[in-house]
Amino acid sequence: MDNNLNIKFKRELPEPKELKAEMPLSKEGEENKLRVDKEIAEVFRGNSNKFILIIGPCSADRMDSVLDYIHRLSEVQEQVKDKIILIPRIYTGKPRTVGVGYKGMLHQPDPTKAPDMYEGIKAIRLLHKKAIEETGLCPADEMLYPENYRYLSDLLSYVAVGARSVENQEHRLVASGIDVPVGMKNPTSGDLSIMLNSIKAAQNPQTFLYRGWEVESKGNDLTHAVLRGSVDKFGINHCNYHYEDLSTLFNLYCKGGYENPAVIVDTNHSNSGKKYLEQIRIAKEVLHAMRYSKDISSMIKGLMIESYIEDGCQKIEEGIYGKSITDPCLGWDKTKKLIFSIASQL
Repeated sequence: MDNNLNIKFKRELPEPKELKAEMPLSKEGEENKLRVDKEIAEVFRGNSNKFILIIGPCSADRMDSVLDYIHRLSEVQEQVKDKIILIPRIYTGKPRTVGVGYKGMLHQPDPTKAPDMYEGIKAIRLLHKKAIEETGLCPADEMLYPENYRYLSDLLSYVAVGARSVENQEHRLVASGIDVPVGMKNPTSGDLSIMLNSIKAAQNPQTFLYRGWEVESKGNDLTHAVLRGSVDKFGINHCNYHYEDLSTLFNLYCKGGYENPAVIVDTNHSNSGKKYLEQIRIAKEVLHAMRYSKDISSMIKGLMIESYIEDGCQKIEEGIYGKSITDPCLGWDKTKKLIFSIASQL
């Protein structure tokens, strides 16, 4: 304990290698993930025309309903596999603007009980592992804490760096050492230069401090942009998924000398003003922009959609199965219809 810190050291958490040994991914799961990772990488490198949908709940709040959702998603994946790669959102850490409230399964494996990060770390590894082994789909998660990435590094096929983290040096440097796609969201201010600087940093080799070690990374050529809209100083949402916004990003990519220029468009958050039903219209508009411009079509690799079993959101104490306890999500029936609609337009 450091007596110069006003912090109580509660208990030491397990080392990532210990947890991986305790809860290993099955051999079949490893082989499947390797195949899926290669397929996803081909999309971001421009060698595949498949469309990526990073889709699922705003936050993974409970094991049973999240796995139920992903099982449903896996059935749809089989029907659209020639055109779409579905990557389930299993976001286990929830950033809070003012640091208060539910922070995700990592902090609270049971959202109705007190935080318990020891149990949370085990719970999130188990959830990701079950998703791969039971459904064959390989998940995405947000890298809320870079030092915790190694608990899930063998399980994730996509990593997101959020709007509040994208300017953080540690997030950028750790992303440079990750071997799967990392999506850098534009910050809440909407400043694209911050996002592009993060991409540049992550695409290049780096030397930095990580978990008590001096480490070197090779750079991650699969790092890319995620457009999620912005909020101005008056609290007003501004979207950035329109044709003009996408054209602007394409031109910035061309001027900057980036590897594999790519973008995922987030259909919720400030792009929809958190009006979850707008995600359907936004998805269609992005697809229209792709049909109109070959440059934009080559840059856009997919969409990020917030979806769960039930429409909307709820308070934690309501306890409705499969309904978001954070941002409102598109319900399953509408989600399934949207996926098929997207497939028909590709």
